[in-house]
Amino acid sequence: MAQDQSGGHDKVEEIVVGITPVVVDLLQRAEGEEFTTNDFIALMRSDPAGEAAYLDALRFWGENEHASKMVIHGQVIPLALRRSELVDWIGYAHGEPDEYAVPAWWRFRSPAGTR
Repeated sequence: MAQDQSGGHDKVEEIVVGITPVVVDLLQRAEGEEFTTNDFIALMRSDPAGEAAYLDALRFWGENEHASKMVIHGQVIPLALRRSELVDWIGYAHGEPDEYAVPAWWRFRSPAGTR
């Protein structure tokens, strides 16, 4: 388990580690050049393994659904996307509604079919 600076467990880090294989798999199969965090979450939730990982992450965080989704949408998924090294953050997705976080735009580092 990941330790935070005070010696406790870093739950965000633990969830990111657990969800990263699913994120990478989805990114490797995805098409297009750019997407928003919301687009990725929709893709993730449309895939059986992705939906299972998403729901596991919510349960593991353990707060009420709204608070848990704020952490998953705003911290966990963006961190897993950044760490994948398959995409780059290219800015906030202003005007994209998400009641849980401020979504971002992401760009693939290589074209579909070469990932």
